[in-house]
This record gives sequence, structure tokens and C-alpha cells, in this order.
Amino acid sequence: MQYDFTSGPIRRSLVLFSLPLIGGNLLQQCYNIIDTWIVGRYLGNIPLAAVGSAFSLMILINSLLLGLCMGSGVVFSQLYGEGKMDGMKSAIVNAFLVGGGAAVLLLMLSAPTLPMVAQLMRIPEDVLPSFQSYLQIIFWGIPFTFLFHFGAAVLRGIGNSLIPLLFLLLSTVMNIGLDLVLVLVYHQGVAGAANATVIAQAGSAVGLMGYILLRLPQVQPDRSHFRLDRKLMRRIVSVSVLTSVQQSIMNFGILMVQSLVNSFGIATMAAFAAGVKIDAFAYSPAQDFANGFSTFVAQNAGAGKQERIQKGFQTALGLSAGFCIAISLLVFLFAQPLLTLFIDPMEKEALRIGVQYLRMEGTFYVGIGLLFLLYATYRGMERAGMSIVLTVISLGLRILISYCFAPSAGVWVIWVSIPIGWLIADGVGTAGLRKLFRNDTAKDSR
Repeated sequence: MQYDFTSGPIRRSLVLFSLPLIGGNLLQQCYNIIDTWIVGRYLGNIPLAAVGSAFSLMILINSLLLGLCMGSGVVFSQLYGEGKMDGMKSAIVNAFLVGGGAAVLLLMLSAPTLPMVAQLMRIPEDVLPSFQSYLQIIFWGIPFTFLFHFGAAVLRGIGNSLIPLLFLLLSTVMNIGLDLVLVLVYHQGVAGAANATVIAQAGSAVGLMGYILLRLPQVQPDRSHFRLDRKLMRRIVSVSVLTSVQQSIMNFGILMVQSLVNSFGIATMAAFAAGVKIDAFAYSPAQDFANGFSTFVAQNAGAGKQERIQKGFQTALGLSAGFCIAISLLVFLFAQPLLTLFIDPMEKEALRIGVQYLRMEGTFYVGIGLLFLLYATYRGMERAGMSIVLTVISLGLRILISYCFAPSAGVWVIWVSIPIGWLIADGVGTAGLRKLFRNDTAKDSR
């Protein structure tokens, strides 16, 4: 099903469009949780620490590609909202050149820079072999990650969020099955978990792109679209690169936090690895809902319907806040049982640290929920530069507070710094958005 967000009920269309996005990410998180459970329970704390640290780097690489595709998707959505299908087809060709080139470059640079990255992340010597062997395989999945994100951006640009979900479901099932076989049956260790991920990524990417080429003639470019359009390329690069930079800054900051966490030892590393997995599962629906809202904003921006964007933001804020408050309560109450999914109950120190993390940081999920919506709104209105500003505020404060005080005061400072960064960025972003809406209203009245 495709959604035209420029007319009709806002709440219903937002929820229905976002549900497949949420379902897809929850499937991915289910895989991550099962992967972490298999590694933590059957391979031990050291492999769990290795995979947890590798996950931070994987997210950074994924964020570069996802940001490029999300930025391209904004242009696709705006052209679709304007009814310019030829322009959208040309945008697809130009955006593919930008994103594909970036994916090839990342693949070429990843392996040679791995030793330097491991050093910067302060990976302990006993964790380093597992960390390196896992990532050396994972890097081969970079082109498939780009293909999937790009195909999903094309489909979501025309209001179709269901098909990417179906191929992600295929990937998740493949991933879990291969994990069980390669790790538990063939005893390949962390390399088996990495092989399972890459094979599943390839299956979903090839399947999704095949679907677009065979079943969606309305978005398939013909020969007339296979040319460089400088004006369109500049527009795509502007939004895509800024979105990619915003995503990368966010995840580079997380990588720096991971580096500091690693300095507190294996128990803290294992606790953080498990806590981050729970975090991702807990607030990913808010993030996916915001990504769906970005399509809403972009289509209405293309159609020139600023008042509808403002109404949509109010509706989206109410839905996101209600969800985040409920999830915060559940995570606070069930922090320890959730952690024992990944950490052996006998590992008392890791459990204690993990519970402390979840209760200090997880209480404020409403802060990250609002921040996701702010990112989505600015991105959909082609003002991705403001998203970068908010990311720098959020992550910069987190890193500054953590590195200044955690070495002497303890790891709990890192946990507290996270919501502080969220809430201050929320204040700045909300003030900026109100000003933007007032200016747009004044222009419309003239």
C-alpha cells in the first residue's frame, strides 16, 4: 500500500505507515538480541564484549549509508509530493551514484583502518582477536547494507513501507537460522555470527532490489534518466551528506562513549553491550515512527502545505511521548530480568552495572523520542544542518561530561550524561522549530 500524506487523516496515516517501519526494526532488534544471547550465553563474556564493541563500529558504518539513503529519500518524497515522477526517476539514478560510490569507498577503507580503530576504542588484548575476526567478515556486508537502505528509501519515498518489512523479515529469519547453525552446530564462534549476518544482508538486499526492478515500473528509470543532473545532484548531495554527517556524528559520539566504557573493564563492557541492545529494542519504535514522520513532512513540504506539517508534528509528538513514557516504566521495573537474557545470572557485577545503566538512562526515553522527531522534521524540510547542530549538542555534552568526570567519579556519570544531552538538545530544537513555524505562517499570510 502507498500513502499520499498530503491529504486525509493525519494520525491514522502516520500510524499505518510507521507500523511496518517499527515492525522491521523490531525484527532487526530481535535478531540483534538473539545474536547477543547466543554469543553471551554460549561463547562467554569476552566474545560478548568483542561483539558489543564491534556493534558500535557497525552502527557508525551503517549510519553513514543510512544517512545518505535517508537524505535521498527526502528528495524522493518531495518530488513525489509535487507529482514530478520524471524528476524522481532522475533523482534515483543520481542518488544511487552518490550512495554506491560511498559504499565502495567504505568497503575499501574499513579493513586497513581496523587496527587503528581498535586502538582508539581501547579494546583489551584478550578481546582484540574476537573483535577483529568478527569485523573483518562483517565489512563484506557493506555493499548489501547500502542496497537494502537505498531500495527501502525509494519505496518509502512513494509511501510504501510494507515491502521493505517483508524482505527484512526474510533477512531476520535467515540470520537467526544461520546463527544457530554456524555458532552452535559448526562451532565457528564469533566468525559464525558474522557470516550469518553478511549472508542474510545479501539475501534481503538482492531480494528488495529485484522486487523494485520487476514489480514497480513507476519508479524505474529509462535511458533518458541516466544522466548527471547537476542541480538535482547538488540537492541530493546537500541533504544526503548533511543527514549522513548527522547520523555519523551521533554514532561517532557513541563510539567515543564505548571507548571510555571499555576502560572500566570487561564486566562494564558486557553490561553496556547488553544494555545498549535493550535500549535499541526499547526506543527503536520511536525512532522508526520519527523516520516515517519525515516522509510525511517531506511530501507536504513538496506540496507546500506548511500548516499540515505543524498539525502533523503535534500529533506525532503526542503519540511518541505516550509510547516513550510507557516503555521507560517497563524498563525501569524489569531492568534485571531483561539483562539476564544476555548476561549469566552468576555475573553479579555485570548485572549490577547494567541495572544502574538502564535505570539512570532508560527513565528519560521521552527525551530521545522528541529528539528523533526534531531530526525528522528538520530533515523532511531540507534543513538537515539543524539536525547536525542538535546532534553536536546532544553528543558533545555527553562526551564532555563523561570524559571530564567519569574517570574520577565512576561509570555512573556516563549513564547520567546521556539524558542530559538529550534534554538540552530538545530545548534548542523545539525553540528553533517554533521560530521556523512562525516564519512560515507569516510568509503564508502574506
